[in-house]
Amino acid sequence: MSTVQLGSTPGAAVPGPAPERPTTERRWVRPRPTARERRSDLILGVSMAALGLLGTELARTSSPTAVDLGIWGVEPYVLAAAGALPLCFRRVAPVPVMLLVSVLFVLTGVRAGFAYAGNLVTQVSLFMAIYSAVAWSRERRLVKAASALVFTGMFTWLGINFLEALRMNQITGPNKGLASPYVSAVTLAVALNALYFFGAYHWGRTAWGVARQRAELEGQAVELAEQQRANARRAVIDERLRISRELHDVVAHHISSIGVQAGGARRVMEKDPEAAKNALSVIEESSRTAVNEMRQLLGMLRAADPDLDVDAPDEKAPQAGADRLPALIAEVNGQGLEVGFHQIGPLQELPQTVSVSVYRIAQEALTNVRKHSTARSAHITLRYLGEAVELEVIDDGRPKHASVGSRLGHVGIRERVGLLGGESEIGPRPVGGFRVRVRIPVQRGVDE
Repeated sequence: MSTVQLGSTPGAAVPGPAPERPTTERRWVRPRPTARERRSDLILGVSMAALGLLGTELARTSSPTAVDLGIWGVEPYVLAAAGALPLCFRRVAPVPVMLLVSVLFVLTGVRAGFAYAGNLVTQVSLFMAIYSAVAWSRERRLVKAASALVFTGMFTWLGINFLEALRMNQITGPNKGLASPYVSAVTLAVALNALYFFGAYHWGRTAWGVARQRAELEGQAVELAEQQRANARRAVIDERLRISRELHDVVAHHISSIGVQAGGARRVMEKDPEAAKNALSVIEESSRTAVNEMRQLLGMLRAADPDLDVDAPDEKAPQAGADRLPALIAEVNGQGLEVGFHQIGPLQELPQTVSVSVYRIAQEALTNVRKHSTARSAHITLRYLGEAVELEVIDDGRPKHASVGSRLGHVGIRERVGLLGGESEIGPRPVGGFRVRVRIPVQRGVDE
């Protein structure tokens, strides 16, 4: 009887450590293999079977002694192919494949020792079967029990072979060392087989853990994307609600003016027709302006989701406007940020919606500078361009690495500017710092 070489796959190495167990307690079940993975396994199993036939033939030819080909002279070839073909289903039925390959592995060692000892494919097939069972089994308790059964059976078979070799005095040699040839052979075989079997198990467990972590990260990515979309949507709704409150103030001003002028015209209509005519002209102009500003805002405000749970609005702050930019700058300067201001072009009266938007955009931009930038100074430029007004806010800082903003403020700025038919440019400056620049057209009434 030749020396037992169970599981002595050359180059078998233990892979890196398994990832830490996820902290979540929920039970994860690995998804079933895809059609592409099943096709790959089919190709692998057939290829390994073909290589097993070739390896058996090479082992027979290279054997220094005559070999027994068993039943009908093809038994070793049949066993070699049969030991690899189950790999076609290694991810579909991992535990049955491991058990079947293990039985065929032992049967090959008993019936065709030369093919078992000299055919590397047979041993690689068992290694892959154990790895696949641990990595792909959906029943973790079952795979642990099946692996324990296989390992116990294999090492029991190894022990039986060594006892038989000791009884027949087959492991001898002329070289003497720390231990006898028999003890040295047993020690080496046990170490190689432990590395082989437990390495396959450990590698499979690592692959299963990596797949679990990947699935959890993908799930977290989906949840984060959903949260980001919800936050962006909430920012848009909040901005629309704030605009709606400002719209109330703007339109209320015009409606109040119309009411006063209409009352005056009614009183003087018979006594002073010219004064009544002038009052009606004021009413006409105010109504056109109010309709124009409502057209700019009302359509987008109606698009807000009525099912969204939105808190009640805060108490109304003092009416904002472009004329209050100096007060805003003075307030920010008192909070540790040095802000400059520059106005270009002759001062012109802006529609209330545009004036309020200019103030709110400057306010949001300065808030972002204070919260999310290392800047110590900023500068606001307000340009009156006749048919449009342009606001630019720049700073000299860098983003804070410890606190990354959600950029929902930028969403609100773009929403507000787009609502008024304007353009926005938000992003880092080539020379350093950050820029928020918007251009809003100034529309003064539309013809009916």
